[in-house]
Amino acid sequence: MRGTALVFLAVAPALFAQAPALTLPEASPRAHVSQKVGLTDMNVTYNRPAVKGRKVWGGLVPYGQVWRAGANENTVVSFSTPVTVGGTTLPAGRYGLHMVPTATDWTVIFSAQSHGWGSYSYDPKEDLARVKATPVPTEPTERLAYTFDDPSEKGVTLSLRWEQLRVPIPLEVDTRAAVVASLREQLKGLHQFFPESWSGAAGWCLRNDVNLEEARTWIDRSLALRETFAGLRIKAALLEKAGDAKGAEALRAKALGIATEAEVNQQGYALLAQNKMDEALVLFQKNVKDHPDSWNAYDSLAEALAKKGDKAQAAANYRKALERVKQEDQRARIRTELDKLK
Repeated sequence: MRGTALVFLAVAPALFAQAPALTLPEASPRAHVSQKVGLTDMNVTYNRPAVKGRKVWGGLVPYGQVWRAGANENTVVSFSTPVTVGGTTLPAGRYGLHMVPTATDWTVIFSAQSHGWGSYSYDPKEDLARVKATPVPTEPTERLAYTFDDPSEKGVTLSLRWEQLRVPIPLEVDTRAAVVASLREQLKGLHQFFPESWSGAAGWCLRNDVNLEEARTWIDRSLALRETFAGLRIKAALLEKAGDAKGAEALRAKALGIATEAEVNQQGYALLAQNKMDEALVLFQKNVKDHPDSWNAYDSLAEALAKKGDKAQAAANYRKALERVKQEDQRARIRTELDKLK
């Protein structure tokens, strides 16, 4: 027994030296915040120190020195597409975020080094962008936080919030360029075998008035696979933008010749949304002529006539829709519309 005890005492220090670390709460817990702007994914990963009654600015965080903009390892910002900050365009990628606080304006630094510990290994030679930011007062924030504020299709403001300050950093994105680049990539994959994919890409460019020359090649690829109502109308609109009004008119006529009731109806509502009332009425009237037994055709025509202010004709077409519709919920809705026209 005594020998066993001696062996244990000899081995015990080595065993204890190799004990695994316990998992305990961090003083500055790790956090992650993200935002999508158009097709651009933006992410910030950081650690969140607390105020704990301390003087933060000019105290815990000294003025005039490079600061890690968080705690522990680098605060890291990542973008999935190019982003512009302070006039400098950063490619898609990961960046270490550092700041130099002062009592007035701050310097915000985006570094190529994103794997450092804090700012101890910070090297100004690795700076990719340095921008000025002016802190503004805000509500008290005990633990440092990053937020994405006021997102739009063109950008967002990344804000550091701590103690009673907010440091806004505007980020800009060329969403149209990002979408065009994404469409090119998507059309190299499975999408290339479907006419709807090519016409959808061309249609997006048309609606956003961008990349129109390439959009014309895309719509031609769509129509080569299969002529569709949507594809012909998109090509017509592209021709019209290029100054070929006659060619556009011919394609629209051809599109109407192959359109389904639902396609004509959908296009009619699209024109209504653009306040092109007379053009919309032509399409709804075509649907009534081509599909005289469809309650929906009369219903849509009635809605357009009501919007134009022709109550008598609107009521007449609602009554025709009511004669044909079977669903009770639609019958109740149409009766309500008729009551509004009295």
